[in-house]
Amino acid sequence: MMNKMKGNAWTFGDDISTDHIAPGRLFHLRSNLPELAKHVLEDADPEFASKMSKGDFVVGGRNFGLGSSREHAPTIIKMAGISAVLAKSFARIFYRNAINVGLPVVICNTDRIKTGDELEVDLDAGVVRNLTKKTEVSFAPLPKAMQKILEDGGLLYHIAKYGDFNLD
Repeated sequence: MMNKMKGNAWTFGDDISTDHIAPGRLFHLRSNLPELAKHVLEDADPEFASKMSKGDFVVGGRNFGLGSSREHAPTIIKMAGISAVLAKSFARIFYRNAINVGLPVVICNTDRIKTGDELEVDLDAGVVRNLTKKTEVSFAPLPKAMQKILEDGGLLYHIAKYGDFNLD
């Protein structure tokens, strides 16, 4: 995983639930995640999956990822090619699931980010640069343990690499 990413923003507002991300009516696809990823965020924006590009960012408001604890939601966001999710706040379980599947999540002020803005996110420096508007938003960098899990591609890959947690 690269700690400096560049792509376009797709904004979704407050209270985007795991059902918005991975629609419950597509339950039958939960054993076929590549197919489910083709429907990512379909209930929030029916055309999102067909319009987004690999490397883009999902941008939410408050309480992104509320709802069920299924890890399918962050997994299919990652599988669709989204680099990171930025939001003012996250539901706790979604946040942990995202880190565990290797999807960076950034807590920052997203008020001035609009769909189509080109962003550069630097996880090490803790800054989101809006290249379209020539503005910056700072955020608290992720703890080193989480950065290490993300760098390894997620918790399973991290444990496979070290045989246990290696958080030094």
